[in-house]
Amino acid sequence: MKQSLLRLFLKNLFYSRYPRRWSRGLSFAILSVFGGCLLWNNNIIPHDIFNDLSLEKGTTFAKASVSAGETFEYSPGFPSRKTTDDASKILRRKGYAASYNATTLQPDWVAWRLTSGHCEGSAKRDGKEFTEDMSVPFPRADTYDYSRSGYDRGHMCPAADNRWSHEAMEQTFLMTNICPQNQELNRGDWNEIEQQCRIWAKEYGKIYIVCGPIFLRGHHKRIGKHRVPVPDAFFKVVLRLTPEARGIGFICRNTDDSHPKDFYVNSIHEVERVTGYTFFPKLGTETAAIVKSSSSLKDWRFTPTRYYRNSKSE
Repeated sequence: MKQSLLRLFLKNLFYSRYPRRWSRGLSFAILSVFGGCLLWNNNIIPHDIFNDLSLEKGTTFAKASVSAGETFEYSPGFPSRKTTDDASKILRRKGYAASYNATTLQPDWVAWRLTSGHCEGSAKRDGKEFTEDMSVPFPRADTYDYSRSGYDRGHMCPAADNRWSHEAMEQTFLMTNICPQNQELNRGDWNEIEQQCRIWAKEYGKIYIVCGPIFLRGHHKRIGKHRVPVPDAFFKVVLRLTPEARGIGFICRNTDDSHPKDFYVNSIHEVERVTGYTFFPKLGTETAAIVKSSSSLKDWRFTPTRYYRNSKSE
């Protein structure tokens, strides 16, 4: 059926050796395609047929599996909300999972586990390029939306958390793992928190992380051709289960302010209040109460800020 429709389209598009019949052939070709739309795959034409129609020169793409074929597990459970956005879709990658929002064209949240082994390996950032994610439908953000915007392409799951696998690191450069982030924040305080998490992973063996953008009520600045909204802030929550279960949260305004890491510390309960999410829903009731209620810095070893100052954001 699909091949017949395509042949019909081509036949009528290029039909006629005579100029006067050209418009009649073109009109019939357009009607053929329109009719095919109503018959093809429950009234939807697969978007990969016309992906190339809107390409800008130099745009690169990467295909990534959505759920089939990937076995990414997250034992504490993905974040949940009482009200679910119909525009959101969970994308499972090799090293993380992302709840992609087709309205904001960026992730609602990204979740991953981080071990000492994930921070080590042969995978390098050099040569990796930000790529448009062909696994989500149009409209979708591309790397050009960020050009000359004044905002960085801010990783949610960092590339440096995936040195264990070339594929996993490459997938962190998909635009569905990216948010518009203030340059000073991305390269400064947010980078320091990312590096602190890697230190914790090495110290405690394994930690679980969820982070994402925060959109407060009101008008949001938009960037690029696809009008990508700029978040007001970002959250990050971290869970460890050894040597005892503990949790910690961070909320960072999307501005160029700079503060010590402990300035951004919040309890996970507070991050839940601000974002509307329930984090780590598979934890037992007693464990969740302990993990989410405390934001004591005594439960976590913080590395002095000066350790990071010459380190590149990843």
